[in-house]
Amino acid sequence: MSQMPQPTALTKCPICEWPLASDDRFCGACGHDLSLAPAPRPDHPTLTMNGAAGDTPPEAAAVDWPGARESGSAQPHAPAHVPTDIQGTDSGGGELPGPGRGVRFDRPSEPDEYPLAAPLPPDPRTTDLATPPAGTKLCVACRAGHVDHDGYCENCGHAQPRERDHMEQELGAVAAVSDRGLRHHRNEDAFAVSSTALPDGQPAVVAIVCDGVSSATRPDDASLAAARAANETLLESLPRGTHPQQAMHDAIIAASNAVNALADEPETAAQHAPHQNAPACTIVGSVVTPALLIVGWVGDSRAYWVPLDRSAPPARLTEDDSWAAQMVAAGLMNEAEAYADERAHAITGWLGADAYELEPHTASFKPDRPGVVVVCTDGLWNYAEAAQEMAEVVPLDAAERPLHCAQVLVGRALDGGGHDNVTVAVLPFPAPPQGAGSA
Repeated sequence: MSQMPQPTALTKCPICEWPLASDDRFCGACGHDLSLAPAPRPDHPTLTMNGAAGDTPPEAAAVDWPGARESGSAQPHAPAHVPTDIQGTDSGGGELPGPGRGVRFDRPSEPDEYPLAAPLPPDPRTTDLATPPAGTKLCVACRAGHVDHDGYCENCGHAQPRERDHMEQELGAVAAVSDRGLRHHRNEDAFAVSSTALPDGQPAVVAIVCDGVSSATRPDDASLAAARAANETLLESLPRGTHPQQAMHDAIIAASNAVNALADEPETAAQHAPHQNAPACTIVGSVVTPALLIVGWVGDSRAYWVPLDRSAPPARLTEDDSWAAQMVAAGLMNEAEAYADERAHAITGWLGADAYELEPHTASFKPDRPGVVVVCTDGLWNYAEAAQEMAEVVPLDAAERPLHCAQVLVGRALDGGGHDNVTVAVLPFPAPPQGAGSA
Protein backbone atom coordinates (compact mmCIF):
# COMPACT_ATOMS: atom_id res chain seq x y z
CA MET A 1 0.00 0.00 0.00
CA SER A 2 1.59 3.16 -1.12
CA GLN A 3 1.93 6.05 1.24
CA MET A 4 1.16 9.69 0.55
CA PRO A 5 4.24 11.90 0.55
CA GLN A 6 4.76 13.35 3.96
CA PRO A 7 4.98 17.14 4.12
CA THR A 8 7.87 18.85 5.73
CA ALA A 9 7.12 19.52 9.38
CA LEU A 10 6.44 23.26 9.63
CA THR A 11 5.22 25.42 12.50
CA LYS A 12 3.67 28.11 10.27
CA CYS A 13 2.67 28.51 6.63
CA PRO A 14 5.59 29.73 4.45
CA ILE A 15 3.14 31.89 2.45
CA CYS A 16 0.89 33.61 5.03
CA GLU A 17 2.61 32.51 8.27
CA TRP A 18 -0.61 30.93 9.62
CA PRO A 19 0.14 28.61 12.60
CA LEU A 20 0.16 24.92 11.59
CA ALA A 21 -0.35 21.59 13.32
CA SER A 22 2.14 18.79 12.83
CA ASP A 23 -0.25 16.77 10.65
CA ASP A 24 -1.55 19.65 8.45
CA ARG A 25 -1.18 19.06 4.70
CA PHE A 26 -2.72 22.35 3.63
CA CYS A 27 -2.72 25.81 5.20
CA GLY A 28 -6.04 26.49 6.93
CA ALA A 29 -5.87 30.20 6.03
CA CYS A 30 -4.63 30.45 2.42
CA GLY A 31 -4.95 26.79 1.31
CA HIS A 32 -1.28 26.45 0.35
CA ASP A 33 -0.11 22.85 -0.32
CA LEU A 34 2.42 22.26 2.42
CA SER A 35 3.97 19.31 0.56
CA LEU A 36 5.41 21.85 -1.86
CA ALA A 37 7.14 23.78 0.89
CA PRO A 38 10.81 24.46 0.15
CA ALA A 39 13.42 22.55 2.06
CA PRO A 40 14.57 24.34 5.20
CA ARG A 41 17.75 26.31 5.01
CA PRO A 42 20.83 24.36 6.21
CA ASP A 43 21.65 24.95 9.81
CA HIS A 44 25.25 25.73 10.78
CA PRO A 45 25.41 25.49 14.54
CA THR A 46 28.36 26.63 16.50
CA LEU A 47 28.75 23.07 17.78
CA THR A 48 28.19 20.04 15.59
CA MET A 49 25.72 17.43 16.70
CA ASN A 50 28.53 15.16 17.95
CA GLY A 51 29.91 17.92 20.16
CA ALA A 52 32.97 18.75 18.02
CA ALA A 53 33.70 22.40 17.55
CA GLY A 54 32.94 23.96 14.22
CA ASP A 55 35.01 26.47 12.32
CA THR A 56 36.01 29.14 14.79
CA PRO A 57 37.90 32.31 14.01
CA PRO A 58 41.46 32.01 15.19
CA GLU A 59 41.20 35.25 17.17
CA ALA A 60 38.29 33.91 19.15
CA ALA A 61 40.14 30.63 19.85
CA ALA A 62 43.08 32.52 21.30
CA VAL A 63 41.06 34.36 23.93
CA ASP A 64 41.94 33.31 27.45
CA TRP A 65 38.46 33.06 29.01
CA PRO A 66 38.32 32.95 32.77
CA GLY A 67 37.26 29.60 34.16
CA ALA A 68 34.07 29.28 36.19
CA ARG A 69 34.22 28.08 39.75
CA GLU A 70 32.99 24.55 40.15
CA SER A 71 29.79 24.03 42.08
CA GLY A 72 30.45 23.50 45.77
CA SER A 73 34.10 24.51 45.48
CA ALA A 74 35.69 26.48 48.22
CA GLN A 75 37.68 28.51 45.77
CA PRO A 76 36.85 32.22 45.47
CA HIS A 77 34.72 33.43 42.63
CA ALA A 78 36.40 34.03 39.31
CA PRO A 79 37.15 37.72 38.73
CA ALA A 80 34.46 39.70 36.91
CA HIS A 81 35.24 41.23 33.52
CA VAL A 82 33.56 44.12 31.74
CA PRO A 83 33.28 44.18 27.91
CA THR A 84 36.16 46.65 27.55
CA ASP A 85 38.59 44.19 29.21
CA ILE A 86 38.35 41.78 26.27
CA GLN A 87 39.53 42.44 22.76
CA GLY A 88 36.37 42.28 20.66
CA THR A 89 36.14 41.73 16.91
CA ASP A 90 33.53 42.54 14.31
CA SER A 91 31.85 39.98 12.04
CA GLY A 92 34.85 40.06 9.65
CA GLY A 93 37.40 39.47 12.39
CA GLY A 94 38.56 43.10 12.47
CA GLU A 95 39.03 45.35 15.49
CA LEU A 96 35.91 47.21 16.70
CA PRO A 97 36.04 51.01 16.30
CA GLY A 98 35.69 53.47 19.07
CA PRO A 99 37.17 53.78 22.52
CA GLY A 100 34.73 51.38 24.05
CA ARG A 101 35.67 48.57 21.67
CA GLY A 102 32.61 46.48 22.62
CA VAL A 103 30.23 49.46 22.30
CA ARG A 104 29.39 51.19 19.04
CA PHE A 105 29.47 54.98 18.76
CA ASP A 106 28.92 55.25 15.03
CA ARG A 107 25.33 56.56 15.25
CA PRO A 108 24.68 59.65 13.10
CA SER A 109 25.05 62.92 14.87
CA GLU A 110 21.87 64.46 16.23
CA PRO A 111 20.84 68.06 15.57
CA ASP A 112 20.93 70.58 18.36
CA GLU A 113 17.27 71.48 17.73
CA TYR A 114 14.32 69.52 16.44
CA PRO A 115 11.61 71.12 14.25
CA LEU A 116 8.26 71.39 16.05
CA ALA A 117 5.18 69.77 14.53
CA ALA A 118 2.27 71.95 13.50
CA PRO A 119 -0.04 72.64 16.48
CA LEU A 120 -3.20 70.53 16.72
CA PRO A 121 -6.62 72.24 16.84
CA PRO A 122 -7.66 73.20 20.38
CA ASP A 123 -9.65 70.62 22.32
CA PRO A 124 -13.07 72.23 22.81
CA ARG A 125 -13.58 70.25 26.03
CA THR A 126 -10.64 71.85 27.83
CA THR A 127 -9.91 75.08 25.98
CA ASP A 128 -11.51 78.44 26.66
CA LEU A 129 -12.55 79.54 23.19
CA ALA A 130 -12.81 83.16 22.23
CA THR A 131 -16.22 84.79 22.18
CA PRO A 132 -17.65 84.65 18.65
CA PRO A 133 -18.26 87.91 16.81
CA ALA A 134 -21.53 89.65 17.50
CA GLY A 135 -24.43 88.12 15.61
CA THR A 136 -22.83 84.66 15.25
CA LYS A 137 -23.17 81.47 17.29
CA LEU A 138 -20.75 78.71 18.17
CA CYS A 139 -21.54 75.11 17.27
CA VAL A 140 -23.05 73.14 20.14
CA ALA A 141 -21.14 70.02 19.00
CA CYS A 142 -17.52 71.06 18.39
CA ARG A 143 -17.66 74.47 20.13
CA ALA A 144 -15.17 75.75 17.58
CA GLY A 145 -17.01 76.51 14.34
CA HIS A 146 -19.47 79.28 13.63
CA VAL A 147 -23.04 78.49 12.62
CA ASP A 148 -24.08 79.63 9.14
CA HIS A 149 -27.44 81.10 8.18
CA ASP A 150 -28.78 77.63 7.33
CA GLY A 151 -28.20 76.39 10.88
CA TYR A 152 -25.12 74.21 10.21
CA CYS A 153 -21.62 74.41 11.71
CA GLU A 154 -19.02 75.69 9.24
CA ASN A 155 -16.37 73.56 10.97
CA CYS A 156 -17.93 70.13 11.57
CA GLY A 157 -21.17 70.41 9.62
CA HIS A 158 -23.33 69.56 12.64
CA ALA A 159 -26.96 70.70 12.38
CA GLN A 160 -27.74 73.07 15.23
CA PRO A 161 -30.87 72.75 17.39
CA ARG A 162 -33.49 75.36 16.60
CA GLU A 163 -34.15 77.94 19.25
CA ARG A 164 -37.74 76.76 19.58
CA ASP A 165 -36.92 73.05 19.92
CA HIS A 166 -37.04 73.49 23.70
CA MET A 167 -38.07 76.66 25.53
CA GLU A 168 -38.59 77.42 29.21
CA GLN A 169 -39.67 80.60 30.99
CA GLU A 170 -40.52 81.37 34.61
CA LEU A 171 -41.78 84.62 36.12
CA GLY A 172 -42.37 83.46 39.68
CA ALA A 173 -46.17 83.46 39.44
CA VAL A 174 -46.27 81.58 36.14
CA ALA A 175 -44.03 79.25 34.17
CA ALA A 176 -44.14 77.52 30.78
CA VAL A 177 -42.20 74.84 28.92
CA SER A 178 -42.40 73.93 25.23
CA ASP A 179 -40.66 71.00 23.52
CA ARG A 180 -40.46 69.77 19.94
CA GLY A 181 -41.26 66.21 21.00
CA LEU A 182 -39.76 63.02 19.62
CA ARG A 183 -41.44 62.72 16.22
CA HIS A 184 -41.82 66.20 14.70
CA HIS A 185 -38.98 67.86 12.82
CA ARG A 186 -39.77 71.29 14.33
CA ASN A 187 -41.74 72.85 17.16
CA GLU A 188 -44.97 74.40 15.86
CA ASP A 189 -46.18 75.38 19.35
CA ALA A 190 -45.64 78.76 20.99
CA PHE A 191 -46.41 80.39 24.33
CA ALA A 192 -46.30 83.76 26.08
CA VAL A 193 -46.35 84.34 29.83
CA SER A 194 -46.43 87.67 31.65
CA SER A 195 -47.80 89.52 34.65
CA THR A 196 -49.22 92.98 35.13
CA ALA A 197 -51.34 94.91 37.62
CA LEU A 198 -55.02 95.83 37.59
CA PRO A 199 -56.04 99.47 38.25
CA ASP A 200 -56.50 98.71 41.97
CA GLY A 201 -52.95 97.35 42.18
CA GLN A 202 -53.89 93.68 42.38
CA PRO A 203 -51.74 91.33 40.31
CA ALA A 204 -52.91 89.69 37.09
CA VAL A 205 -50.97 86.78 35.63
CA VAL A 206 -51.27 85.78 31.97
CA ALA A 207 -50.47 82.59 30.04
CA ILE A 208 -51.16 82.04 26.32
CA VAL A 209 -50.51 78.72 24.54
CA CYS A 210 -50.90 78.19 20.77
CA ASP A 211 -50.60 75.08 18.59
CA GLY A 212 -49.85 75.48 14.87
CA VAL A 213 -51.97 73.47 12.44
CA SER A 214 -49.51 71.14 10.71
CA SER A 215 -51.51 70.87 7.48
CA ALA A 216 -51.36 74.66 7.04
CA THR A 217 -48.61 76.87 5.65
CA ARG A 218 -46.16 78.32 8.23
CA PRO A 219 -47.82 76.77 11.31
CA ASP A 220 -44.88 77.72 13.54
CA ASP A 221 -45.13 81.37 12.49
CA ALA A 222 -48.90 81.32 13.04
CA SER A 223 -48.64 80.07 16.63
CA LEU A 224 -45.90 82.57 17.48
CA ALA A 225 -47.78 85.53 15.99
CA ALA A 226 -50.99 84.56 17.82
CA ALA A 227 -49.30 84.10 21.22
CA ARG A 228 -47.51 87.44 21.01
CA ALA A 229 -50.55 89.37 19.81
CA ALA A 230 -52.83 87.96 22.52
CA ASN A 231 -50.29 88.60 25.27
CA GLU A 232 -49.65 92.18 24.16
CA THR A 233 -53.38 92.93 24.01
CA LEU A 234 -53.94 91.63 27.56
CA LEU A 235 -51.01 93.65 28.91
CA GLU A 236 -52.56 96.76 27.36
CA SER A 237 -56.19 96.22 28.34
CA LEU A 238 -55.96 94.79 31.86
CA PRO A 239 -54.17 97.82 33.43
CA ARG A 240 -56.82 100.07 31.85
CA GLY A 241 -59.56 98.35 33.82
CA THR A 242 -61.06 96.18 31.11
CA HIS A 243 -62.83 93.19 32.66
CA PRO A 244 -60.51 90.17 32.37
CA GLN A 245 -63.12 88.12 30.51
CA GLN A 246 -63.64 90.86 27.94
CA ALA A 247 -59.91 91.39 27.74
CA MET A 248 -59.46 87.71 26.92
CA HIS A 249 -62.09 87.93 24.16
CA ASP A 250 -60.32 90.93 22.65
CA ALA A 251 -56.97 89.16 22.90
CA ILE A 252 -58.27 86.21 20.85
CA ILE A 253 -59.58 88.60 18.18
CA ALA A 254 -56.16 90.30 18.05
CA ALA A 255 -54.46 86.92 17.74
CA SER A 256 -56.76 85.98 14.88
CA ASN A 257 -55.95 89.20 13.05
CA ALA A 258 -52.22 88.56 13.45
CA VAL A 259 -52.53 85.08 11.94
CA ASN A 260 -54.73 86.35 9.11
CA ALA A 261 -52.08 88.92 8.21
CA LEU A 262 -49.58 86.12 7.55
CA ALA A 263 -51.68 84.92 4.61
CA ASP A 264 -50.90 88.12 2.69
CA GLU A 265 -47.13 88.00 3.21
CA PRO A 266 -44.86 87.03 0.27
CA GLU A 267 -43.24 84.33 2.38
CA THR A 268 -46.57 82.53 2.67
CA ALA A 269 -47.02 82.50 -1.11
CA ALA A 270 -43.48 81.17 -1.52
CA GLN A 271 -44.08 78.28 0.89
CA HIS A 272 -47.67 77.51 -0.09
CA ALA A 273 -48.10 74.05 -1.60
CA PRO A 274 -51.05 72.07 -2.93
CA HIS A 275 -53.37 70.72 -0.24
CA GLN A 276 -52.14 73.30 2.25
CA ASN A 277 -54.27 75.94 3.91
CA ALA A 278 -53.44 79.46 4.99
CA PRO A 279 -51.41 79.83 8.21
CA ALA A 280 -53.49 78.60 11.15
CA CYS A 281 -53.29 77.66 14.82
CA THR A 282 -55.33 76.99 17.94
CA ILE A 283 -55.21 79.15 21.06
CA VAL A 284 -55.93 78.77 24.77
CA GLY A 285 -55.18 81.32 27.46
CA SER A 286 -55.77 82.08 31.10
CA VAL A 287 -55.77 85.19 33.30
CA VAL A 288 -55.46 84.65 37.06
CA THR A 289 -56.16 87.36 39.64
CA PRO A 290 -56.49 87.08 43.44
CA ALA A 291 -60.22 86.35 43.12
CA LEU A 292 -60.96 85.47 39.50
CA LEU A 293 -59.89 82.81 37.00
CA ILE A 294 -60.52 83.48 33.30
CA VAL A 295 -59.96 81.12 30.36
CA GLY A 296 -60.42 81.64 26.63
CA TRP A 297 -59.88 79.34 23.65
CA VAL A 298 -60.44 78.44 20.02
CA GLY A 299 -59.56 74.91 18.89
CA ASP A 300 -58.56 71.84 20.91
CA SER A 301 -55.89 73.18 23.24
CA ARG A 302 -57.11 72.93 26.83
CA ALA A 303 -57.08 74.36 30.37
CA TYR A 304 -57.43 72.22 33.51
CA TRP A 305 -58.10 73.15 37.14
CA VAL A 306 -56.19 71.12 39.75
CA PRO A 307 -56.85 72.04 43.41
CA LEU A 308 -54.03 71.78 45.91
CA ASP A 309 -56.33 69.70 48.12
CA ARG A 310 -56.41 66.54 46.04
CA SER A 311 -59.54 65.37 47.88
CA ALA A 312 -61.43 68.04 45.92
CA PRO A 313 -62.29 67.17 42.30
CA PRO A 314 -60.24 68.60 39.42
CA ALA A 315 -61.97 69.94 36.31
CA ARG A 316 -61.46 70.59 32.64
CA LEU A 317 -62.22 74.26 31.96
CA THR A 318 -62.50 74.18 28.16
CA GLU A 319 -64.50 72.30 25.50
CA ASP A 320 -62.74 71.27 22.30
CA ASP A 321 -63.61 72.65 18.89
CA SER A 322 -63.21 69.19 17.34
CA TRP A 323 -65.05 66.43 15.53
CA ALA A 324 -65.06 64.24 18.65
CA ALA A 325 -66.55 66.99 20.82
CA GLN A 326 -69.31 67.60 18.27
CA MET A 327 -70.18 63.90 18.19
CA VAL A 328 -70.43 63.84 21.98
CA ALA A 329 -72.45 67.07 22.12
CA ALA A 330 -74.88 65.73 19.51
CA GLY A 331 -75.33 62.50 21.49
CA LEU A 332 -74.10 60.37 18.60
CA MET A 333 -71.17 58.86 20.55
CA ASN A 334 -69.94 58.72 24.08
CA GLU A 335 -66.61 60.39 24.85
CA ALA A 336 -64.61 57.15 24.81
CA GLU A 337 -65.96 56.16 21.41
CA ALA A 338 -65.54 59.61 19.90
CA TYR A 339 -61.92 60.08 20.97
CA ALA A 340 -61.02 56.56 19.84
CA ASP A 341 -62.08 57.43 16.29
CA GLU A 342 -59.37 58.41 13.81
CA ARG A 343 -61.29 61.64 13.11
CA ALA A 344 -61.31 62.67 16.76
CA HIS A 345 -58.66 65.40 16.47
CA ALA A 346 -60.03 67.04 13.34
CA ILE A 347 -60.60 70.58 14.61
CA THR A 348 -63.70 72.58 13.77
CA GLY A 349 -62.42 75.92 15.05
CA TRP A 350 -59.06 77.67 14.57
CA LEU A 351 -57.40 81.01 13.95
CA GLY A 352 -56.58 81.66 10.31
CA ALA A 353 -57.70 83.34 7.12
CA ASP A 354 -59.64 80.28 5.98
CA ALA A 355 -61.47 79.66 9.28
CA TYR A 356 -65.18 79.11 8.79
CA GLU A 357 -66.25 81.53 11.49
CA LEU A 358 -64.33 82.90 14.44
CA GLU A 359 -66.13 82.16 17.72
CA PRO A 360 -63.93 82.96 20.73
CA HIS A 361 -64.93 81.01 23.82
CA THR A 362 -64.39 82.59 27.25
CA ALA A 363 -65.36 81.51 30.74
CA SER A 364 -64.98 82.99 34.22
CA PHE A 365 -64.54 81.02 37.46
CA LYS A 366 -64.27 81.85 41.16
CA PRO A 367 -62.55 78.89 42.81
CA ASP A 368 -63.20 78.48 46.53
CA ARG A 369 -59.75 77.04 47.26
CA PRO A 370 -56.17 77.38 46.01
CA GLY A 371 -54.92 75.35 43.11
CA VAL A 372 -53.14 75.57 39.77
CA VAL A 373 -54.32 76.10 36.22
CA VAL A 374 -52.66 73.87 33.60
CA VAL A 375 -52.83 75.38 30.09
CA CYS A 376 -51.61 72.99 27.41
CA THR A 377 -51.70 71.71 23.84
CA ASP A 378 -52.92 68.26 22.85
CA GLY A 379 -49.29 67.12 22.87
CA LEU A 380 -49.79 66.78 26.65
CA TRP A 381 -53.45 65.97 27.18
CA ASN A 382 -53.24 63.06 24.72
CA TYR A 383 -51.35 61.32 27.57
CA ALA A 384 -53.59 62.61 30.42
CA GLU A 385 -56.95 63.35 28.87
CA ALA A 386 -59.39 63.24 31.78
CA ALA A 387 -59.17 65.85 34.52
CA GLN A 388 -58.44 63.18 37.12
CA GLU A 389 -55.59 61.79 34.99
CA MET A 390 -54.11 65.28 34.69
CA ALA A 391 -54.40 65.83 38.45
CA GLU A 392 -52.53 62.58 39.11
CA VAL A 393 -49.44 63.73 37.19
CA VAL A 394 -49.37 67.30 38.58
CA PRO A 395 -46.85 67.45 41.46
CA LEU A 396 -48.21 68.29 44.90
CA ASP A 397 -45.94 71.36 45.15
CA ALA A 398 -47.02 72.75 41.77
CA ALA A 399 -48.15 76.09 43.26
CA GLU A 400 -44.73 76.69 44.85
CA ARG A 401 -42.73 75.34 41.87
CA PRO A 402 -44.66 76.04 38.67
CA LEU A 403 -41.61 75.61 36.42
CA HIS A 404 -40.85 72.22 37.91
CA CYS A 405 -44.48 71.24 37.41
CA ALA A 406 -44.37 72.24 33.73
CA GLN A 407 -41.13 70.29 33.28
CA VAL A 408 -42.68 67.19 34.87
CA LEU A 409 -45.74 67.40 32.61
CA VAL A 410 -43.63 67.77 29.46
CA GLY A 411 -41.56 64.82 30.62
CA ARG A 412 -44.76 62.82 31.02
CA ALA A 413 -45.61 63.43 27.36
CA LEU A 414 -42.10 62.58 26.16
CA ASP A 415 -42.04 59.38 28.22
CA GLY A 416 -45.40 58.48 26.70
CA GLY A 417 -43.99 58.69 23.19
CA GLY A 418 -43.72 62.42 22.39
CA HIS A 419 -45.74 62.02 19.18
CA ASP A 420 -46.54 65.74 19.03
CA ASN A 421 -45.11 69.09 20.10
CA VAL A 422 -45.71 69.62 23.81
CA THR A 423 -46.39 72.97 25.48
CA VAL A 424 -47.53 73.53 29.07
CA ALA A 425 -48.07 76.66 31.19
CA VAL A 426 -48.78 76.48 34.93
CA LEU A 427 -50.43 79.34 36.87
CA PRO A 428 -50.98 79.15 40.64
CA PHE A 429 -54.36 80.42 41.92
CA PRO A 430 -54.87 82.84 43.54
CA ALA A 431 -52.29 85.05 41.93
CA PRO A 432 -49.49 85.63 44.47
CA PRO A 433 -48.58 89.24 45.34
CA GLN A 434 -45.18 88.99 43.65
CA GLY A 435 -47.00 88.61 40.35
CA ALA A 436 -47.54 92.36 40.22
CA GLY A 437 -45.40 94.38 37.89
CA SER A 438 -44.92 94.31 34.16
CA ALA A 439 -42.86 91.51 32.62
